[in-house]
Amino acid sequence: MNQTVGNQTVDDKPIENKQALGGCYCGRIQYQIQLPVKWCAHCHCTQCRHTQASPLVTWFGVEKVNFNYISGEQDVAWFDSSDKAKRGHCIHCGTPLFFMGEKWKDEIHITLESAKDDIMQKPQIHVFYDRRVDYLSFNDDLDKHGGIDGFTPLVEKEEME
Repeated sequence: MNQTVGNQTVDDKPIENKQALGGCYCGRIQYQIQLPVKWCAHCHCTQCRHTQASPLVTWFGVEKVNFNYISGEQDVAWFDSSDKAKRGHCIHCGTPLFFMGEKWKDEIHITLESAKDDIMQKPQIHVFYDRRVDYLSFNDDLDKHGGIDGFTPLVEKEEME
């Protein structure tokens, strides 16, 4: 069975016994996820940009039950990035790795670039696109969402600005 996310069709079939590994730059934190991931998205929100000192962050989401630390759980520093969300990074090398929020209680969001293996899902959408930096252009075919919640489809005029 397939599902549609944005304008992309995602194969919904379970990936039997397929896992992916990832971790921080220095290697102290290593994690393993069970595939498939739930989604993958480019986030342009101010918090992501500021906490990662980057013009955007690409995240993927997995159910918490499909996430395990291989090593270094004690090396993750968590901080409250809002009253409803927290972010985790390596205390040694500073690699930003994780996001957890009340809105997605059963998920952990992981930075795509921390994955060492292919997660078998390309980015599907831009969120908080109306908050993007003005010095980069995005000419891809992905749906662009924004508005107050960051997830409202933007009309063509806003996409082109």
